[in-house]
Amino acid sequence: MPLYRDSGVVLRTHKLGEADRIITVLTRGRGKIRAVAKGVRRTKSKFGARLEPGMHVDLQCYEGRNLDTVTQAESLDPWGDALARDYSRWTAASAILETADRLTEEHEPALQQYLLLAGALRTLAHEGHASELVLDAYLLRALAIAGWAPSFHDCAQCGDEGPHRAFHVASGGVLCRLCRVPGSSSPAPETLGLLAALLAGDWPTADASIERHRREGSGLTAAFLQWHLERGVLSLRHVDRTRPDHHQPQRTG
Repeated sequence: MPLYRDSGVVLRTHKLGEADRIITVLTRGRGKIRAVAKGVRRTKSKFGARLEPGMHVDLQCYEGRNLDTVTQAESLDPWGDALARDYSRWTAASAILETADRLTEEHEPALQQYLLLAGALRTLAHEGHASELVLDAYLLRALAIAGWAPSFHDCAQCGDEGPHRAFHVASGGVLCRLCRVPGSSSPAPETLGLLAALLAGDWPTADASIERHRREGSGLTAAFLQWHLERGVLSLRHVDRTRPDHHQPQRTG
């Protein structure tokens, strides 16, 4: 059986038999793969905790007819361990991992999705920005890579230059007065500005946003994601958006 080596992020795991586990990994070169990690659930496993969701690993596998088999696993970045220590960041990471799984296909190269996923988990683990902002930025960019980039400024239907106030998920984003359809919402201009900043990677603008606009933006992002995936990401239900984050700017006056 041919051997190969690749780096990847563990998306999820499933038990197999009494001691083995099937791991799903988004790799840099081969896209999403599924492989058996033999004996990984034993106390003295040679893999230890390296093959848990959120871990960034260097894998050596041999190809199988249905499933590959992991023969070596070296930790590159223990993001999963760091994220598991904070509930809000772990729930955000879980939603990110589930979305990455849903947006990729087995054995289909997905380098941009891999790089985006790795960057999001790294930022979460290092507490670079508020967890809800990292999550929404990831979701918007992952959808854009998949071909579903929302518009938050110009009209998503006719291209008329914005800003526009109406937002309609099924239409692809904001709509001008002529294109507005029944059921459109009217988010605050600051919310649309926040979402545009997250999509573009404008972190100074995103970090300066207030909680009300973050919550409204998260709702629009979740609705946009659900529309294109045709069913919701289950992990989003558990995302902790209730606790104050030390990245939240203080309001004065």
